[in-house]
Amino acid sequence: MRYLSYRPRSELEVANYLRQKGCEPQVGAAVIAKLRSLNYLDDLSFAQIWARSRLESRGYGPRRVEQELRLKGVDTRVIQQTMQQSLQHTSEQESARKLLTKRFGRASLQDATAQRRAVALLQRRGFSSKVIFDLLKYRIDED
Repeated sequence: MRYLSYRPRSELEVANYLRQKGCEPQVGAAVIAKLRSLNYLDDLSFAQIWARSRLESRGYGPRRVEQELRLKGVDTRVIQQTMQQSLQHTSEQESARKLLTKRFGRASLQDATAQRRAVALLQRRGFSSKVIFDLLKYRIDED
């Protein structure tokens, strides 16, 4: 219970945690089933909370969030559903623009070195190539 109290967890995270603590597989499966029945474990709500947190507060792009959710063991259909819901509330292009403005300020991104750094930053954060190209062909402070 203490492991679940820090932050929401996926079922795979809990299963891995129990395995690391030396829990038998049958006992671990029973514990996960009990936690699921008590609504302490729900991959859909976990994915929604995780995606919202990463998209809004961390400034990550959808690709990075999807990758993180896959690594957390969330089902592909749940990831797709979560990303559709999350992207209705935020614009990928607007998030990328905010990140560039925060990181580079009013510096001109016309310089080749600055553009390479901006592209690398946006790619690491998980933004699509289309959004990166559309954003960098214009100056950041235009709106």
